[in-house]
Amino acid sequence: MGNYNILIVEDETLAAKAIKTVFSKKGYNIKIASSGEEALKLFIREPFDLILLDYKLPGMNGEEVFDEILKINPFVPVIFMTAYGDIDKAVRLLKKGAFYYVPKPIEIDQLSHLVSQAIEKYKIEEENRILKEQIEERFKVENYVFNSKKMQGILNIALRVADSETSVLITGESGTGKEVLADIIHSYSKRKNKPFVKVNIASLPSTLVESELFGAEKGAYTGANKMRKGRFEEANGGTIFLDEIGELPMEIQVKLLRVIQEKVITRLGSNTPIPVDIRIISATNKSLEEEVEKGTFREDLLYRLNVINIEIPPLRERKEDIPFLIDIFIRKIAKRENKEVKGISKKALDILLKYDYPGNIRELENIIERAVVLTRERVIQPEDLPVYLNKSRVRRISDLNSLPLPERLKEIEKEIILSALEENGNVQTRAAKSLGISESTLRYRMEILGLKRR
Repeated sequence: MGNYNILIVEDETLAAKAIKTVFSKKGYNIKIASSGEEALKLFIREPFDLILLDYKLPGMNGEEVFDEILKINPFVPVIFMTAYGDIDKAVRLLKKGAFYYVPKPIEIDQLSHLVSQAIEKYKIEEENRILKEQIEERFKVENYVFNSKKMQGILNIALRVADSETSVLITGESGTGKEVLADIIHSYSKRKNKPFVKVNIASLPSTLVESELFGAEKGAYTGANKMRKGRFEEANGGTIFLDEIGELPMEIQVKLLRVIQEKVITRLGSNTPIPVDIRIISATNKSLEEEVEKGTFREDLLYRLNVINIEIPPLRERKEDIPFLIDIFIRKIAKRENKEVKGISKKALDILLKYDYPGNIRELENIIERAVVLTRERVIQPEDLPVYLNKSRVRRISDLNSLPLPERLKEIEKEIILSALEENGNVQTRAAKSLGISESTLRYRMEILGLKRR
């Protein structure tokens, strides 16, 4: 069971030694205290992962000891043991935060099971608390906030792979925070003090992708008046983040595969290989497996990029994160705009919780930014929210539930884009900005969805 530490607080010597014998054989480190006072001294001095606490003790009783433990460390699980069991006492202790309550005589199998459960739960919660504190302290990333178990799991994976040299592919819908997660991975890696270069493949004209990534010699193409280093050379020794990797042209995919395999790049217009030492993190909102089937993405490149896959769930699948994100966005935007907006009304929050967010976190931030700027109140009201979030629109979107998920998402995305265009006078530049995407991405999505330009 690893080097987990258990404190047994029991004044009956034989009972305490019997429990110690059982759990010592399972690999736990055991300490015994025969009184509450002795237990608290040990608890302050040494780290414990679990406390087995008798209720009836000389001096302080178990509940009084528990109250003191909660003041010192409210997260350590406590399992009560007592021959003086009654329902009211058990309920009171559980409400206070005890992990469980077992009557004497104790069934060792039951206690062993409870101990395993309690330690596992404590270790997971402790790890997540430490990770969240590290994120807040290290990154100051105000929009990477979560309360959901799904995102706790994502962050755990990201930080476990951070120190490796393995390629990571981050997948998920637009606006879910893929770039922020890439930032986190790099910042916790061995390369954290080296360059972190970000490239959005979709924003590059297809004719310039090669020179942008790998550089170009003077005269390599019309207008190349001097030698130019590419992004891979700039990232040498560090990490390169290739966002929207699914947009990479096929002819460049071959060259990227060579870079990964041979760890060299060749500038456009040159035959001289240049060694590079780079970790690659890539991201996409596409299914690269489907792109492979279509023949638009190389299968061998996918295998190279997708050694570790981290899929970020869309916001609609982790709505417990929404209130926390809203709070962060309100504080950040209100400070920037110098406005006294302190929160959001229950009705407005209810509307936002019912919405499905095709644009994910980016869309939520845009909604809150609009509301903070427009509101005349200290608390955001329903009328401060965009038109497409009103009840009729929410009801209209919910009517699509009978459709298969891919079709449903397309229809929802159409609604969002049409509303953005309506609110911005059908000016695509402004509509794209309000959605938090580039104009080229908006045009691409409109084409895919069959929306005509106006």
